[in-house]
Amino acid sequence: MYRSYFKGQWSEGNTPLFGAMDNAVWLGSSVFDGARSIRGLTPDLRLHLARVIQSAQRLGLQCPYNVDELEALCREGIALFPADAELYIRPLVFGTDGLLIPEPSTTGFTLTLFDAAMPAFTGFSACLSSLRRPDPSMAPTDAKASCLYPNSTRALREARERGFDNGVVCDMHGNVAEFATANLFFVTADDEIVTPVANGSFLSGITRARVIGLLKDDGKQVSERTVKPEELLVAKEIFNTGNFAKVTPCTRYESRELPIGQVATRARDLYLQFMQNT
Repeated sequence: MYRSYFKGQWSEGNTPLFGAMDNAVWLGSSVFDGARSIRGLTPDLRLHLARVIQSAQRLGLQCPYNVDELEALCREGIALFPADAELYIRPLVFGTDGLLIPEPSTTGFTLTLFDAAMPAFTGFSACLSSLRRPDPSMAPTDAKASCLYPNSTRALREARERGFDNGVVCDMHGNVAEFATANLFFVTADDEIVTPVANGSFLSGITRARVIGLLKDDGKQVSERTVKPEELLVAKEIFNTGNFAKVTPCTRYESRELPIGQVATRARDLYLQFMQNT
């Protein structure tokens, strides 16, 4: 079930938003974010809402609501679903007027909530993609901008044509950046927990930061550093973090089968404990 808030009212279904001349349609001037409501729990909701406002500003847009107003709208929408619903929360900010440069004062906004069950902790397969993340001087990599996602879907298509679920995408220097759809972590043979350092080529996620903090509070060291692709070929475990599934293990990388490791399992348990306290 979909519920969308647009122009002051809630509606069901896939609500039409755009006109044929809207800037977002022609030139991709839109940003979004994703948050979660899991049986009424909303971990890091305000951080996601603050990020969509920041993303809009970086594309020359102006979100018509502040964080408090966005949170109130989210909770209004959550109340439209059963109390045990597992929901995805997606605010979208988009350009309307402006032939080339979007006019900030006419920025459009919608908030969509829809049923999206938390995926099972069963794992996924991945391979190294031939595609790369853009340099920050080439694209708005500091925003969760819709225009960046065709490259992610290209990496996904490439991976699936090879028989994998996801792809590992490198940065402009050929170092590991992230999975096509989420941030990446791995554990070395020496039990070092590693995630690629945020160098501006990819969005350093809210869930990524939360998991790093939770692991450190649990007494574990997490290294944020440059990662070479060959390191993944000998990793003890690989997993991702992202808003949709929070923590998910990679159980096959290229030709290697991998276990659902202790670190990924602990990271997920810690996140679920954190979520219960939100």
